[in-house]
Amino acid sequence: MSPRYAIYFTPPPFSALARFGSGIIGYDCFDAVEVPHVELKGIDLNLQKLMTLDPRRYGFHATIVAPFHLREHSEDELIASASAYATRTAPIRIGSFAVAGIGDFVALIPAEANGDIPLLAAECLKVFNSYRAPLSAADRERRLKSGLTPHQLALMDSWGYPYVLDEYRFHMTLTGKLPERLRDEFRHALEQAFAERSGDTFELDAISVMRQDDDGDRSRVLRRCGLRG
Repeated sequence: MSPRYAIYFTPPPFSALARFGSGIIGYDCFDAVEVPHVELKGIDLNLQKLMTLDPRRYGFHATIVAPFHLREHSEDELIASASAYATRTAPIRIGSFAVAGIGDFVALIPAEANGDIPLLAAECLKVFNSYRAPLSAADRERRLKSGLTPHQLALMDSWGYPYVLDEYRFHMTLTGKLPERLRDEFRHALEQAFAERSGDTFELDAISVMRQDDDGDRSRVLRRCGLRG
């Protein structure tokens, strides 16, 4: 199977935010290696490993453009395009993050909304859409099982992913899908773990080109392109 690529925001390697996220999920997507989990107070470590299995596949990130197979372009062309886009695009202030439940998983979200972030995501969606191969019938069928609204279905058919444009929400995933009985427990434990960083401010200062060799493999950073516009 051909690899999949994505455009993500990943915090600077070795930064406090990167160390926190990779420690929670147990994987460093820069070095493409497992790392020891940051133990969560009141959460069994084996349970934490199980409940972070899905985000461990993708690394600690916020999605800008969701994973896609390349159409006719090469990996080098995609990286060159991302680098060129980054040189003409200014960084965006995120501000502070807060731990929050989003449906059945827990993530970091900006404590205050910033309309510039979804605008950047929408622009990237259009810039890199020519690199995206059409969604396969199998992938479309898999997405349909998640109960999409008619609007989300239309977005998926147009852009290959249902949570784009007005459905987009910037977030950095910390867990996979949690049973309802565990959601408050994990959210509270993650709030405690992130408390030391809750007053820090952050910037969306780069876009990262990611590669996932196979659907079952883990994503890794190919190039982190600093926004310098």
